[in-house]
Amino acid sequence: MDFELRRAREKLDKEQKERKERARLKLEREKKAKEEARRQRDAIEAVQRSRRLDAIEAQLKAEEQMQESLLAGGGIMFSCILEAVQFQGVGDKIKLPPSCFTELSNQGAFDKGPVYFQLSVVHQDGHSDVKDSEKGNMRTTHSGVLEFTADEGLVGLPPHVWSNLFPTDSPIAPLVEVQYVRLSRGTYAKLQPDGVGFSDLPNHKAILETGLRQHATLSEDDILTVKYGELTYRLRVLELKPSSSISVLETDIEVDIVSPDAQSESSSEYVLKPLTFGTPESGLVEEGNYVYYKFSIDDSTSEKIASDHVKIEVKIDAEMNGGDTDIYVSKHPLIFPNRHQHKWSSHDVGSKTLILGSKDKSLGAGTYSIAVYGFKGTTKYQVLVNIQENSNQKVGQQAGSLSTMEISTVECRNCRHSIPSRSIALHEAFCSRHNTVCQHAGCGIVLRIEEAKNHVHCDKCGHALQHGELEKHMKVFHEPLSCPCGIVLEKEEMVKHQASYCALRLITCRFCGDMVQAGSSPMDARDRLRGLSEHESICGSRTAPCDSCGRSVMLKDMDIHHIAVHQKN
Repeated sequence: MDFELRRAREKLDKEQKERKERARLKLEREKKAKEEARRQRDAIEAVQRSRRLDAIEAQLKAEEQMQESLLAGGGIMFSCILEAVQFQGVGDKIKLPPSCFTELSNQGAFDKGPVYFQLSVVHQDGHSDVKDSEKGNMRTTHSGVLEFTADEGLVGLPPHVWSNLFPTDSPIAPLVEVQYVRLSRGTYAKLQPDGVGFSDLPNHKAILETGLRQHATLSEDDILTVKYGELTYRLRVLELKPSSSISVLETDIEVDIVSPDAQSESSSEYVLKPLTFGTPESGLVEEGNYVYYKFSIDDSTSEKIASDHVKIEVKIDAEMNGGDTDIYVSKHPLIFPNRHQHKWSSHDVGSKTLILGSKDKSLGAGTYSIAVYGFKGTTKYQVLVNIQENSNQKVGQQAGSLSTMEISTVECRNCRHSIPSRSIALHEAFCSRHNTVCQHAGCGIVLRIEEAKNHVHCDKCGHALQHGELEKHMKVFHEPLSCPCGIVLEKEEMVKHQASYCALRLITCRFCGDMVQAGSSPMDARDRLRGLSEHESICGSRTAPCDSCGRSVMLKDMDIHHIAVHQKN
């Protein structure tokens, strides 16, 4: 009996413990479920709160960007993403599709003056969603518009804009964000050439002004390319005022050109080294290269040259170790003479000398350039420019000449010189044994018999030479040369062609005063009759107010206007 009661009590205790354990486990499960539900509810609320904040931030950012666009565009909002393609043009004016014209016209953008755009390189994954750090590294520049004829979805970029947006490598399908902006007129610009030589150009600021006529904008850190004949100069925009991007249309800009970096000073071949009269300069020139020098003639020296009291001597002493040089001289504004373009030249083998005197009508006050050309091998040389006094006229020269005329003379039958009659027989005997006359037509030079073996004439031009100079003469004067305009001529004809007829020759424009390419014949027959070049025909079409009546007249018609209207000659 007691055993059964004990068994029943133990069973009851066990069942109570099991019920308590189940109840405890149930409470723990319910507690965990409540905590999990609370965590999920907090997470959902956090996500919803973050989404609301992101939406508010995106809305504020969009509103801020809209306000910035409206502010930059002066109340006009225009922005689009287009694929960039390159076209051959000058300046910074781009080509846009016709749809852009319609959108801008609907907003009245063309009623507010010139149209400018900000161009930014776009990452392929988006344009406005990129991070600020990435956006700071994107290239940005500004431009005007040339025409609205590009294909839809494309924007045409000239080389200037393309090289500033993609300075290193060009992506396969580059995307550019084009945004309409308003730019203030520039008042100041600081530029730095990439290499030396730009400041040596005559009136280089006027050349820069001519280059800027093809541009509508300037932006800091952009590279501006300026051409002078066949030479190209790159200038970096360091500073602009009143803002980092300006308009250069219809404004006067103060320009400062600072010296290039020291590391780039020796990188350019086109550098003019100054020469002082009487002081030699040594150098080394390689085959096919030029080394340039310059010297100046002042007014007083020019007067002495004109009166035939002095002459200018340009001398090259070269070391003949298998190499040879040529020398070319020109007067500015032709600052870099070469084989095609020069005023004076010498092609003698070895050392050579140029004498510039009063017979050279173009010799006067100004700056002159010397080009030492490496004709063969690598040559060491020494160049010297000196002023020499003429000693031809001496005191008593006229009296001496009169006394000479009183002596009876007879012409030598061999050398054709006038010899006193009392010694003609002795002279002719000596002359016939030791001298000979060149029988080439038009030559007639008297040579020693031992020198006659080395005396030859060019088969093409008949020029008298020494036998060792014939090879160089044929290569210099009779080897065909190619002009950049496509014409192939020999040296003498090439020099005349590039001085008077070549469309790429440099001339001084009578209207703007700049050194520019002449171009071909103008389209207007009246301009051809006036003797205007293609550039002068276009440049002279600009208008300016008449000094007498204030009427706007084309520059090329200003002289006719003065005669016809104001009776001024």
